[in-house]
Amino acid sequence: MHKINLRSEFFTEREIEFVTDNTHHLSATLFRYDSGVCAVRLKNSVGELVLLPFQGQQIWSAHMHGRNLTMKSMFDHPRPTQVYLANYGGFYLHCGFTAMGVPGPGDTHPLHGELPNAPYTQAHIALGEDERGHYIALGGRYQHTLAFSHNYVAEPLVKLYADSSLFNVALQVTNLKKSPMDYMYLAHINFRPVDGGRLAYSAHYTPEHVRVRRSIPTHIWTPPSYRDTLEMFATHPEKHHILDATLKFDPEVVFSIDYLADEAGWAHTLHILPDGSADYVRHRLDQLDTGIRWLCRTADQDALGMAEVATAEVEGYTAEKAKGHVKSLAAGATWRCDIDMGVLSATEAAKVEAVIDRVKGE
Repeated sequence: MHKINLRSEFFTEREIEFVTDNTHHLSATLFRYDSGVCAVRLKNSVGELVLLPFQGQQIWSAHMHGRNLTMKSMFDHPRPTQVYLANYGGFYLHCGFTAMGVPGPGDTHPLHGELPNAPYTQAHIALGEDERGHYIALGGRYQHTLAFSHNYVAEPLVKLYADSSLFNVALQVTNLKKSPMDYMYLAHINFRPVDGGRLAYSAHYTPEHVRVRRSIPTHIWTPPSYRDTLEMFATHPEKHHILDATLKFDPEVVFSIDYLADEAGWAHTLHILPDGSADYVRHRLDQLDTGIRWLCRTADQDALGMAEVATAEVEGYTAEKAKGHVKSLAAGATWRCDIDMGVLSATEAAKVEAVIDRVKGE
């Protein structure tokens, strides 16, 4: 892998070509939004990703085969902030790592932790080849140090492969302390739903294995009928599988899902579009053992977090600690996760759905 370090002064309002691999149709361009936020555009022959190298290393937007995969939000461009809800509209946000979820009574952590808009001081573009082919990537390094409390390094890497509408997001975190560290992580992946789309995933579609969250976060307003909607999904979770425009997820509905893995250790999630193609996420259960699904369909926001995979549920540090869900990273140890996502053709989607059926024993 060949790496080229980035500096903030490289970014201007005029988009500039930075790295090009003409042989494999891969490129990286740099630009700066009017808000001042730096951005990297990674492109291959079928699509592009726009990432924020110094602000959380978010994937701000994703386009494949001419379609915008990214949730609809109130933000048409990223804002320079570390406040989660002041810049919420990206396709992929790293959440955690010392805590994540909605802070509950007794919690002091911000909504979804420190990682979503973390100020990265080191970022780089990489060109390389692995078992999946040639790629162009964005990576970086963020050190989070708080005296008497935490000291870790987070190193994400997003790979966009030649001629592929699937891309990979990896994260490794190393505990620099001489003592164990509690941790929580959530991959906040926000697709844009398509009316008539259908969800298929490697879990049993029962209330025991697809559980709706009944608690209501304090930061959202709820209409009078909201609790009735939650009760419907609590009894019949399968009713959310067809994305009917008349079925409202206002302001949001959240599920916890008990995923099953295939023989290679991967769990699978599909958003199958009316033409048979599909949005897709696959993750490893030995890395991320908790499945979260978040849907929000309103006039201002339209989002399908169909597989927001995690190490715990999203009720905040104190509640998840009491459940035994908060994990511990030994002194000097490194934790890692690897997630594939993107778009499948109709033929590819049918093959994955057959795998899902086999895993479920159907």
